[in-house]
Amino acid sequence: MHTLGSHLTFFFSTALAASFCFSKGGAAETNQMAGPATAFLHRVRRDAQVHDPSTIIQCKDQYWVFCTGRGIRSYYSTNLVDWEPGPRVFTNSLPWVAGVAPGNPGNDFWAPDVIRLGDRYLLYFAASRFGTNTSAIGLATNPTLDPADPHYMWTDQGIVIQSTSADSFNTIDPAVFQDADRSLWLAFGSYWSGIKLVQLDPASGKRIAPESPLHSLAVAAEIEAPCLYRHGGYYYLFVNWGRCCRGIHSTYNIRVGRSDTITGPYRDKNGMDLLAGGGTLFLHTIDSFIGPGHAGIVTVSGTNWMSCHFYDATHQGVPSLALLPLNWDTNGWPELTLPPGS
Repeated sequence: MHTLGSHLTFFFSTALAASFCFSKGGAAETNQMAGPATAFLHRVRRDAQVHDPSTIIQCKDQYWVFCTGRGIRSYYSTNLVDWEPGPRVFTNSLPWVAGVAPGNPGNDFWAPDVIRLGDRYLLYFAASRFGTNTSAIGLATNPTLDPADPHYMWTDQGIVIQSTSADSFNTIDPAVFQDADRSLWLAFGSYWSGIKLVQLDPASGKRIAPESPLHSLAVAAEIEAPCLYRHGGYYYLFVNWGRCCRGIHSTYNIRVGRSDTITGPYRDKNGMDLLAGGGTLFLHTIDSFIGPGHAGIVTVSGTNWMSCHFYDATHQGVPSLALLPLNWDTNGWPELTLPPGS
């Protein structure tokens, strides 16, 4: 693992040649870093065309990422730089989808997220139709992510949580998080009344109780794609503002807030509650790097990396994977800069 960490540090440092930071967002700064940032990003993800990437997760000597697509698409890598397409999670339609998302063919799944709990991997995914909140988040489990392993088999565990047109929320864009006390949580949401949080049962991976509390975390006119992460004494909530799925015309940008407790309130750098319009700008469009979205964080050899998709303006807006070095400033806020010492 030390060799991989050293390789990545060298790769990013030589690609950029100078430090850059995405989290401050001034116009002059954007122009100044557009050239090296774009060159760097184009080297990172050329072979991984993904939309709505999951958190990157390790299995044996491989890293895996899952993404939106028929049957849920996957990619794998041994070095976080070179990616190969993996198998789809499902090859058939799931019978419960038609009842919760009319018009969905039964295998069109969005924005998966994955976690390892004990001896199995839990993959959460959404079934919906674009522009509606008749949606559900499902769960699939597998003892391994290695397709060559004889125990490899995805098992559909059915619905975790569902929304209908009568609800004020939308059950898509799942983000799973396990706390230090081993409690398990699922953040989700898109438009409507914003980002929600529900507790899960670690044994089943399902909602801890049918009527367990639904916590509101963040709201904005255009908001979705949460990501939860704990650092130091805070819980950090990354969310997307803006619109996705429009190629080079997408307006996605990533915002962040933090809280002392998993259920909130989450506040931005100015102290504004994310339920009241708060959200510090963290990552935005830069040159041909358009509409970054669906943040995830993976740690390798003690170094944090943030993953996201973006629309590649040099390739007709094709959604692609970016992996960016993540640090924390002296006040405990995340920032995307070069790794220390590079």
